[in-house]
Amino acid sequence: MSEAIFLSPVFHEKIWGGRALEKDFGYKLPQGKIGECWAISGHPHGTNTISNGKYKGQLLSDIYIDHPELFGKPNNRVFPLLIKFLDAEASLSVQVHPDNAYAKKHENELGKTECWYVLHADEGAYLTYGHTAKTREELKVMIETGNWDTLLKKKYVKTGDFVYVPSGTIHALNKGIEVIEIQQSSDTTYRLYDYDRVEKKTGKKRELHLQQSIEVTTVPFKTPTLNIESKKIGSTTITTLVKPPISPYFSVYKWDIQSELEMDRGTKPYILASVINGKGKLEIADKVYDIKKGTNFILPNNVSKYKLIGDLSIIASNPE
Repeated sequence: MSEAIFLSPVFHEKIWGGRALEKDFGYKLPQGKIGECWAISGHPHGTNTISNGKYKGQLLSDIYIDHPELFGKPNNRVFPLLIKFLDAEASLSVQVHPDNAYAKKHENELGKTECWYVLHADEGAYLTYGHTAKTREELKVMIETGNWDTLLKKKYVKTGDFVYVPSGTIHALNKGIEVIEIQQSSDTTYRLYDYDRVEKKTGKKRELHLQQSIEVTTVPFKTPTLNIESKKIGSTTITTLVKPPISPYFSVYKWDIQSELEMDRGTKPYILASVINGKGKLEIADKVYDIKKGTNFILPNNVSKYKLIGDLSIIASNPE
């Protein structure tokens, strides 16, 4: 039976979060400062519940293990990607993520390479992205002495920008930015600096991970070279934001659909999709689904052809 898999989002309160995901996506948020919506996740810290069809009420992480045929019979038992919406009402900590080898050894999970498509950026908004240290010893000294103004690089961003963040990259979303994030399925973050903020619940500063940060940061920093390409199919624009060899773990696309688009899954094992603007319909064989901004779904391996109808924009991705 060929059908899309729709997912109920999971929300996480964060010290830097706000309420924009409620206003912008129509999500019914729990109380508090909600920084993250885990839109497509099989991670144990927030796996999604399937909201339709044959597997309604079951967890994505369980379906991935119990029905590998839906995902191209993968070799691993961990759903490899994690799609999030992030609302940075305040700045995130300055942080870095490990690669697969370090994460497996020290955290028993995947490394974390990620990327962001900027859904909204206030005027003058910027990321912390990269560093100036030429050697690891220089990095160590600047971190331990808190020489942040010299160490950290800024990257100004605007709505519609795309940023690729390989593991080992010092980075932070700063205030006034909302993104959709595509990443390896990992929840390992090493904080270098957190502005001396205090958690209300504990009355203490959040934990830092200076030694791990020094060990996993790529030195020297090199800005990844992207090769963003767009093509027209009828009235639709398909933009390839990143793919191998630049990105070894995932490919990411933006589909801007005006009217309709017929697609073939091709050789991709399955496709993850999040509607970031507009509304329309998804057709698979004789099934028709209403989709709108904030809808998240998977096109599994048994869906070979599908049609999208309407005026909408979708961020799509697949594992590599």
